[in-house]
Amino acid sequence: MAYVIAQPCIGVKDTACVIVCPVDCIHPTKDERDHGDEEMLYIDPAVCIDCGLCVDECPVKAIFPEHELPEEWKHFTKINAEYYGR
Repeated sequence: MAYVIAQPCIGVKDTACVIVCPVDCIHPTKDERDHGDEEMLYIDPAVCIDCGLCVDECPVKAIFPEHELPEEWKHFTKINAEYYGR
């Protein structure tokens, strides 16, 4: 997985990152039925192309390259992958 969405996204779900993603790998979008049920957004590890465009767009600084993910949020790598059944 290239990028991981972590703790700061919980309860925020700002979709600025979704808009700039060239490969549509961040979900659920506001148009998807599970958007209201999920507490955060997730990056699909199989689709992400490592472009990094989402990082600067995130207003709460919740997106990190996997190798720079703060230690206390390492478990979000698994959480993002599990959302996509990976």
